[in-house]
Amino acid sequence: MEKNEYEVGQMKQPRARGPMGRGRNMTGEKAKDLTGTWKKLLLYCKEYQIIFIIAILCAIVGTVCTLIGPDKLSDMTDTITAGIMPGTQMDMDKILHIGLFLVVLYVISYVLSSLQGFLMATMTQKVSRKMRSAISDKINRLPMWYYNTTTTGDVLSRVTNDVDTIAQSLNQSIGTMITAVILLVGSLFMMLITDVRMTLTAVVASLLGFVIMFTIMGKSQKFFIRQQRHLGAINGHIEEIYAGHTVVKAYNGEDEAQAKFDEMNEKLCESGFKAQCMSGMMMPIMSFIGNLGYVAVCVVGGALALHDSISFGVIVAFMMYVRYFTQPLSQIAQALQSLQSAGAAGERVFEFLEAKEMEDESGKRKALPNCKGEVVFDHVKFGYEDSDKTIIHDFSAVAKPGQKVAIVGPTGAGKTTMVNLLMRFHEIQGGRILIDGIPTSELTRETVHEQFCMVLQDTWLFEGTVRENLIYCNEGVSEEKMKKACSAVGLDHFIRTLPKGYDTVLNDQVNLSQGQKQQLTIARAMIADKPMLILDEATSSVDTRTEQQIQRAMDLLMENRTSFVIAHRLSTIKDADLILVMKDGDIIESGTHQSLLAQNGFYAELYNSQFDILETA
Repeated sequence: MEKNEYEVGQMKQPRARGPMGRGRNMTGEKAKDLTGTWKKLLLYCKEYQIIFIIAILCAIVGTVCTLIGPDKLSDMTDTITAGIMPGTQMDMDKILHIGLFLVVLYVISYVLSSLQGFLMATMTQKVSRKMRSAISDKINRLPMWYYNTTTTGDVLSRVTNDVDTIAQSLNQSIGTMITAVILLVGSLFMMLITDVRMTLTAVVASLLGFVIMFTIMGKSQKFFIRQQRHLGAINGHIEEIYAGHTVVKAYNGEDEAQAKFDEMNEKLCESGFKAQCMSGMMMPIMSFIGNLGYVAVCVVGGALALHDSISFGVIVAFMMYVRYFTQPLSQIAQALQSLQSAGAAGERVFEFLEAKEMEDESGKRKALPNCKGEVVFDHVKFGYEDSDKTIIHDFSAVAKPGQKVAIVGPTGAGKTTMVNLLMRFHEIQGGRILIDGIPTSELTRETVHEQFCMVLQDTWLFEGTVRENLIYCNEGVSEEKMKKACSAVGLDHFIRTLPKGYDTVLNDQVNLSQGQKQQLTIARAMIADKPMLILDEATSSVDTRTEQQIQRAMDLLMENRTSFVIAHRLSTIKDADLILVMKDGDIIESGTHQSLLAQNGFYAELYNSQFDILETA
């Protein structure tokens, strides 16, 4: 396993790589624009603005109902106080009317608050669904080189953790923020119209809360951003180690992998602790400020009441108004902390959604009927998009329809790169690649892909039935055709021994050898039945007997098809119509097996060296 040599938030140092290199890992980013990110988020939610506006109106009306309550409670208190004085009679009708009014008021407030929560939850789930769908669509529109510079775990973290963080913030923080602001402003207004002196007392006692809140906010922002980065990094590490756990165990790399995980986990713990610790400090601080406000109101209110400047009901009302005034401070602080965390997550999501996509191909040809399979490489030049190094310098070759073309050469010569260019997984920087005389740059990528079926050295199966894996993306495949392909590669007998045959679900409980996986992918290519065929060391994972059986099936498959075969075992491509010998990104020899041996050049050296190794063994 390669030891990670980068820190979170920094560019990973480039690996040395040849034509077949896989590139670099994802970069970290510098400080982000949280305000700009939230503008993007709000614009992203634009289609749900009706729901959002209704939710805000519910929050406003519900809060106003809550604010009216203390004023009416003050009237009730004054009525009761007046009724218990000597020589007066209790006005029970007025008390009953005020009580019923308060009940109705608080019921309305509860209903509107519940409706606001329901609407915000509905909107946030719709936004989350839209955002995940956008990321999924974006994955298919990004060029292949993007994934050579980005870890799989980092992409997964954006789809899961970051979107969930945004959803939680939209659902809870925005509604809380709106309610808290209205409650803060409304309570201040109600206090002012009730008594200015008491209002000044409450405000002065609460100013300390504002100062502390914004001080902590300013210091905690960077920790929330760092927390999201560390979370993405640790996800990438876990995904990498789990995918390669066999290699980790084979090389006794558990300790190193664990040490790296512990290091990354410690950084995540540290940044998470600092972010959450500062966030957690808000509630105790604001509780202290609230209690201080109660004391100030009681002391000043009591003094004023003794001088008959205010009634006892005003003090009761102000005790509630103080709570309404100080409580929003802590709610606003908590909401802002959550909004910061969501802003950091939103930056990562929008960074992905705004990544440069493949060029628009709406104006290109979307069909290539009756493809014969003539392929021309015309002075092709290529270098990876994130590198200034030229990998393929001047590649020219012609594959006639129905020919079997073998591409051979040492590791790193550029064999697989040429196939990737043929499939338009990467774009060339110079020259042309033509199919039936039409440059591939004038065809859509989907059209190019429709002309080829591929069998790669790395097998790929998904969790589903054997049948679904075999007929992947091919509609109307008959049972006979599917079983015939499996019989041709020697897989039919094994499949029939499975519990449910072709309907057996491939998962962790069904163990397939690497060779059986390879056989299945070859059968998939045979079922696809495309005009051209690409084999990238397709029989490297099977035994000699199975290889011979598959080779016979491949010979049938390659009949009347232009086939490109990448092979390291040169004995398997003796019958190729054309052998292209590559070295350092260029063709240095070409011809048939016999003609190349007769030249006694680089191919002959490669071919003879394999037999020398066998004889030595």
